[in-house]
Amino acid sequence: MRKSLFLICPTDRLEPVINNIFEGENYFYASLGNSFDTDSETMESLKELIYKHHIENIYFVLSSDNQIISDALEGQVYSDIKGLKSSYQVIDKEHSNAALQTKNQRFTSLSYYLNKKINKFQEALSNLPHHSVRVDGKIFNRKSNSFESIYSDLICIQKVSLN
Repeated sequence: MRKSLFLICPTDRLEPVINNIFEGENYFYASLGNSFDTDSETMESLKELIYKHHIENIYFVLSSDNQIISDALEGQVYSDIKGLKSSYQVIDKEHSNAALQTKNQRFTSLSYYLNKKINKFQEALSNLPHHSVRVDGKIFNRKSNSFESIYSDLICIQKVSLN
């Protein structure tokens, strides 16, 4: 049986949708806009969950109309909530990068943001003993009721300046 961990935002309310679309045993970890930090306490809890339940797949998931991401790009009403201010800065920067590169700015911004979260998460998971885990990102499109894979890290390449 496929076992997956979904890192989601509670404002998206995706648990029932995920359970209907993704077969197997699904586990969830929620944080606003996937803003959780990869501090040692959080990562130890997640590693324990992954190892204990033999989780094979981890998905960072946001809906294309996520309220936290929308707030980061528009009004920043929730920026005083613990942990969101730094995430808002990253989201704003990634949206600026995306605006220069594609017509689908929202999807590209979300892809940049989730790729950054995935890379940081994989670094923190690197010492998970004897267990291989696939980490991926998905964006939920409410109009089509489907999950789309985020743009790869190769497409969402970081700019480098050499002086």
